Amino acid sequence: MSSEGFELPLRLLLAFRMLIDELHAELAQQGHPDMRPMHGFVMQAIGRGGSTAVELGRILGVSKQAAGKTIETLERVGYVERTADPHDTRRKIVQLTPYGIDALNRSARIFDTLRARWAEELGEERLLALESDLRRMTPANLWRLDIPGWFGTL
Repeated sequence: MSSEGFELPLRLLLAFRMLIDELHAELAQQGHPDMRPMHGFVMQAIGRGGSTAVELGRILGVSKQAAGKTIETLERVGYVERTADPHDTRRKIVQLTPYGIDALNRSARIFDTLRARWAEELGEERLLALESDLRRMTPANLWRLDIPGWFGTL
């Protein structure tokens, strides 16, 4: 069975969308109703060590202003906090709060559950083959966090 070239990226995007929608529905049930898809990219970019708005914008591929607006949103819902940089009091460091770390930890467990569901539906061997093929066809750097800038503004 042959398909047209445009179907592959649309199917990959649709699979991504389904997984992300299921993730966020479950996160909402587990106490994170304000978590949005872009928040995960931003929180991963902040990491456990923290980041500045400038660094965050660079990593995400967005302006400092766009990063700042997103930081404000995440701060308002309790996922991040800003603290003074101990080495330069003019700079603010954005750090994940325990609530933000909880959201990331829950996300990892939910993704494991979603993957297990796919393995049950497709069979573990077929899913491993799919993952192997995708690894072969994509860059090695799994943690490409510039998706927000690539898609557009935050």
